[in-house]
Amino acid sequence: MPRLPFAIYHEHPDWFRPLFAELERREIPFVRLDPRAHCYDPSEKQSPYSLVFNRMSPSAYLRGGVQGMFFTLGFMAHLERLGVPVVNGLQGFGIELSKARQLTLLESLGLGYPKARVINHASKALEAAEGLRFPIVVKANIGGSGAGIVKFENREVLAAAVAANQLDFGVDHTALVQEFVPARGGHITRVETLGGKYLYAINVFTTGESFNLCPADICQRADGVELVRSACPVNAPKTGMKVEGYTPSPEVIAACESIMQTAGIDVGGIEYMIDDRDGKIVYYDINALSNFVADAKNVVGFDPFARLVDYLQSRAN
Repeated sequence: MPRLPFAIYHEHPDWFRPLFAELERREIPFVRLDPRAHCYDPSEKQSPYSLVFNRMSPSAYLRGGVQGMFFTLGFMAHLERLGVPVVNGLQGFGIELSKARQLTLLESLGLGYPKARVINHASKALEAAEGLRFPIVVKANIGGSGAGIVKFENREVLAAAVAANQLDFGVDHTALVQEFVPARGGHITRVETLGGKYLYAINVFTTGESFNLCPADICQRADGVELVRSACPVNAPKTGMKVEGYTPSPEVIAACESIMQTAGIDVGGIEYMIDDRDGKIVYYDINALSNFVADAKNVVGFDPFARLVDYLQSRAN
């Protein structure tokens, strides 16, 4: 048992209920820290926590939590200076907060991703779209939960949106202008990792019109079996998304592990798809705030929260 409590640093009221339940089942002491209203003393010499698990979400600005997003960068640096074990610390959270940095990381590893340009003003959107295949999406650099993504079918529609000042680049005024990739088979694949190693993967079937693919929101297996969504609000609507367990090729697993180890993300998920235009794999999202799939035992055959708590215990002081 740790000498000091774990700290779970989070703002979403529902996503981490299964984690709390597993900690309580094992009688591991923990406290909850709210990034939306928090403070710390840069002069302190030791921390009251044996481990801090950073569960801050880039979509927090949608829930009144924008003040916690950049604050978290300073808090993570403070904790790391104290030598506190931090799961998903400063480096990983920095990658989580920037889709532009994610593309730079993928490029550095020689991995495929949807062709894109990065801009910081709407006047550059049409220039950035030159040479890209339509449809394209304009994607806020800091998003999460599918927020800040708008699809444009052709150049004329994009030009009209620019002229009408309708492009929203989000909280850091930066955006990607990126090709919209049609997913072969009507699904994307999400790979979850723990400690930089492969944990499991799922195929998520989608129409391609929704960009919110939160695994905890999925309500059916591909064969129609209803899933128990224990990390959703009681009144959460059914999304219509379907899921199936899947094992990627060894090459894809190795690529995903390399992504996470390079990014410094301890617990996270990577989304990729097969581009139906040319059959190539494209990686398009790297998540440090990763929610495990709903009813995981019924989808992938085991409880990932049990393994997650095993990992947290192994990292704690």
